[in-house]
Amino acid sequence: MNKDLFEHKSKSWDMNSKRVQNAKSIAELIVKNIKLGKSMELMDFGAGTGLLSFLIAPFVDKIVAVDNSPSMLKEFENKCDEFVCQTEIIQKDLSIESLDRKFDGIISSMTIHHLEDIIALFSKLYDMLREGGFIAIADLDIEDGSFHSDNTGVFHHGFDREALEVIAEKAGFKEIKFDTASTISKPHRDFTVFLMTAKK
Repeated sequence: MNKDLFEHKSKSWDMNSKRVQNAKSIAELIVKNIKLGKSMELMDFGAGTGLLSFLIAPFVDKIVAVDNSPSMLKEFENKCDEFVCQTEIIQKDLSIESLDRKFDGIISSMTIHHLEDIIALFSKLYDMLREGGFIAIADLDIEDGSFHSDNTGVFHHGFDREALEVIAEKAGFKEIKFDTASTISKPHRDFTVFLMTAKK
């Protein structure tokens, strides 16, 4: 049984205003950069408590929340009624399992640094998209390892944008674009968060 690394964090996760602010900035940029539509079904990969999903919900038909943390998904479920789109919850660890579904788009925020094999992940994401589908993935730019106070379950201290672009290209993605979505200020330094968008 995989230990749920987020169990002790799930209840207070949304109370962190930096986290809320970061999700808002990411959501605004996704809405600005991608033509979302009321018929779309999206997957929120590493959905957590649903901060990003909640903000994207008004623009789409359905969001499927995929996460490997049962406690985070429980929090997601608790606020499903507040979403203005349909929701579905799937507990799955996409680093070791596959999901045989196709989506119009895949959104993700601050998740991929927790996955060791990024090459395998991008090809999985590509396979789960319908033709013309998109990814919108937000994560940290390269950092010195001081973003998390505890690096358990952290495989990447942020990402180099160019290196990530190469990985996405090899998986088949096109129209790859990066923008800075937000800056998270911590007492010791600021960390920038990118939004990467690409099409199948």
